[in-house]
Amino acid sequence: METPVFEEIDPADDCDCPGCQYRRRPPPYPPAGRPAPGHRALAVTAATAAALGAGSAGALPAAAHAPGRPGVTAGEEPDTPQGKRSPLHGPDGRPLPDTAPDPLPGITRAEIIDRAQTWVDAKVPYSLTEYWSDGYRQDCSGYVSMAWKLPGNEWTGSLASYADRITKEELQPGDILLFHNAADPEKGSHVTIFGGWTDSARTEYTAYEQTPPHTRRQATPYAYWSNSASFLPYRYKGVTTGAAGAPRGGDRPGESTFPGAAAFGPGADSADVTRLGRLLVRRGGARFYREGPGPRWTDADRRATRAFQRAQGRRGAEADGLPGPHTWALLVTGGGRDIPPGRESAAPSSHGVPGYPGRALFRPGAVNDHVTRLGRRLVAKGYGRYYTSGPGPRWGEADRRAVEAFQRAQGWRGGAADGHPGPETWRRLFL
Repeated sequence: METPVFEEIDPADDCDCPGCQYRRRPPPYPPAGRPAPGHRALAVTAATAAALGAGSAGALPAAAHAPGRPGVTAGEEPDTPQGKRSPLHGPDGRPLPDTAPDPLPGITRAEIIDRAQTWVDAKVPYSLTEYWSDGYRQDCSGYVSMAWKLPGNEWTGSLASYADRITKEELQPGDILLFHNAADPEKGSHVTIFGGWTDSARTEYTAYEQTPPHTRRQATPYAYWSNSASFLPYRYKGVTTGAAGAPRGGDRPGESTFPGAAAFGPGADSADVTRLGRLLVRRGGARFYREGPGPRWTDADRRATRAFQRAQGRRGAEADGLPGPHTWALLVTGGGRDIPPGRESAAPSSHGVPGYPGRALFRPGAVNDHVTRLGRRLVAKGYGRYYTSGPGPRWGEADRRAVEAFQRAQGWRGGAADGHPGPETWRRLFL
């Protein structure tokens, strides 16, 4: 047999996973005689911020804006100063009206998130003076103006006139978190787009933001990395529900909030999984389910979710079959594209091996019929001595040891006999 080949992959320089953030983290102490890389001093100024909107009177502390991401201390990242109100495509564009139009143009939450994602995909460079091909200024407030499809480029001092002040509990995808420092707008002022909660405790959310060096989307502590108390939640006055004003996903009060990443994946068993499956069925995913959908996470949920993500043009890690805030927002509001008809059904064929469902179905926490089928086949092949009961649908140490024994019987060693069935293990078991 051929020796397994493994490939090392270097992640993209702007990858925001915890491992890559740690790898890029500057050392706490620079080598003797040398300054810390990228260090520069920023003067922090205390000031009083003016009220934003009708219901927010009071003083707010102001400080130099520094996102303060993990491993980056305040003062090591550039500020995000911004331009003033300007027409689309810059000063030579059609002049802006002095006040917001009434009524405001309508837009769904899914459309807002979709528009925000286009700049993330394009990695639009941050700039105070440049305008992207869609006419919007490439700073934080220009980004929100673009996502909300406003008639021109606003700034942090005017965005509140297009929005209503809301509470943290009312936040939904497409709303914003805004800090405008009226005393010194270029010291602290910033705005992010709320993409949904990433945890059930609502301590962290997905933020879409325009910040140096380019547009990004990442998990962010509420309300922001720094100056957290100064960021206030707002909702665009023109936001509507559903697609073309008619919700297909059921955007009823309280249902649009993303339940958090922990609600989905191997081992998950909740009403959120059932609801996800039903939403996917409505969007063309019925062929992935033999029965259900039900509350226990299965490979059918993963494959239907991946098909929906791929229908939106996502690839790679963006189409991993696990719903995030963006996928959830599209499903509950009826936005995005439906799953197209295809040959893939509830009886998959993977890696050229009929019926092999993929390695993700055989890992700690996994509960599915494929685990039961695997265990029964191992028993039939004479590798059942590790089972004290079963086999059953929950992947356990008995399954892993039985698979490992079978792999070693094939003459495999090391990583080729790790106890997790790959396509060749599956093929040989079911010959």
